[in-house]
Amino acid sequence: MRTNIQTIFILLLFCIFVIGACNNSRDTAGEIPKTAAEQKKAELLRQVQHNYKDPEGHYQLGKVYQAEGLWEQAEHEFSVALSFDPVHRVSQAARVKTLLLSGDSAASKSAADSYMSEAFTSAKGALELGMAFQKEGLDEYALAGYRRALAMAPGSAKVNRQVGYYYLSKGEKDVAREYLVKSFRQNSNQPEVAKELGRLGVEVKTAPLTQNSPVKKK
Repeated sequence: MRTNIQTIFILLLFCIFVIGACNNSRDTAGEIPKTAAEQKKAELLRQVQHNYKDPEGHYQLGKVYQAEGLWEQAEHEFSVALSFDPVHRVSQAARVKTLLLSGDSAASKSAADSYMSEAFTSAKGALELGMAFQKEGLDEYALAGYRRALAMAPGSAKVNRQVGYYYLSKGEKDVAREYLVKSFRQNSNQPEVAKELGRLGVEVKTAPLTQNSPVKKK
C-alpha cells in the first residue's frame, strides 16, 4: 500500500514538473509570434519603430492590417507612408481600396480622383498608378491610368508592354497581342515579351522591328 502511495506521489510530482516546464517555456517564448503572419507583423512593427520615416515599412504593415480586415489601422499606415512619400503609388492605391472595403465609397472615390489628378500629369505617373491600382484589383482605375499613359506616350515600349500584360491577365488575348506587338516593335530586346508573343502565335525576330517589319501570326 505504501509503495502504491509513493508511486502515485512520484507521478504527481513528475506531472507538476512537466506542467511547470511547459508554462515556463511558454512564458519564455511569450513574445515570439505563433504564426508566420504574426512574425511578419512583429518584424514590420520593429521596422517602423526603428525607422519611422520609411514609407515602404508603413505600406507593408498597412497591407497586413488590410488583410486582417482592420481598415482603420490599415488606412492610417498608408496615410503615414504617404506623409513621407506623397507619390508612393502602391500606398495611394491601397488606401483607395481600404476606404472602399471599409464601406466609405465616397472617400475612396475622392482619394482616387485626387491621386489620379496628380499622377496623370505624366505618362510615368499614370502608368505607375495604373499598375498600383491593378495590384489592388481596382480595374476601372487601372484602365484609366493605362489609357492616360497611352495617350501621353503611345510609342512607349514600357507602356504598351504593361497594357498588354494587363489584358493578358484578363484573358483578352487578341487585345494583349496587339499591345505586346507594339511594345516589341519599339524594343526588340525583350525576351519575355518575345516568349509571350510566341505563346500567342506571333512569330518575332530578334532584330529591331519597324512598322513594316514582319510580325505575323504562325
